[in-house]
Amino acid sequence: MIKVAVDAIVFGYSKNEGVSVLLIKRKYPPFKDGWAIPGGFILENESLEEAVERELLEETGIKVNYLEQLYSFGAPKRDPRQRIISIAYFALVKSSMFQQLNASTDAAEAQWFNINKLPALAFDHKKILQTAVERVRAKIRYQPIGFELLDENFPFADLEKLYATLLDREIDRRNFTKKILSLGLLEDTGELAAVKGAGRPSKIYQFNKKRYQQLLKEGMHFEI
Repeated sequence: MIKVAVDAIVFGYSKNEGVSVLLIKRKYPPFKDGWAIPGGFILENESLEEAVERELLEETGIKVNYLEQLYSFGAPKRDPRQRIISIAYFALVKSSMFQQLNASTDAAEAQWFNINKLPALAFDHKKILQTAVERVRAKIRYQPIGFELLDENFPFADLEKLYATLLDREIDRRNFTKKILSLGLLEDTGELAAVKGAGRPSKIYQFNKKRYQQLLKEGMHFEI
């Protein structure tokens, strides 16, 4: 008998700590005391979306506004118990908004881990996580990202740092600035950021909400 499960890859971003991922410590075998992506089996009368939201809430105590379907993982021996197909979902959130974690059901603990300092993962969760990382890096090329991850008002350097962190590489600052400003995505607030020393104060921007929603719906081509 084949069972169906769901997994929730939740990436967190903060300006100081970079990108992190939410993991749970398993309470029961297989992989007892091992770290894993939150998830579990679908109940008979619930949808995939209801299942992944429930599992995330039960195992970590958090609820995110939107989880996007990532991929289906169904290798015959991915779970030692029996044949299990997992439908994975992912989200990218501001991690400072989700610091109150509460593990329950079959999770002994829930914790944020820096994406570059991950523990060994149970099952095929390393593969699932890498697939999600690749999706996020591809996604920022055709949809704007940042509205939910940055402060309401921010210097341009914060947006640049966000993209560089998600891509895990340096970006061409001049080219990036030119492309972002050409999208009509930012509004100059007229304010300047306070600076230490003799540096020039930076302009403070905010997202144009209407244009942001338009680009989310229509997409964009943004080669970085």
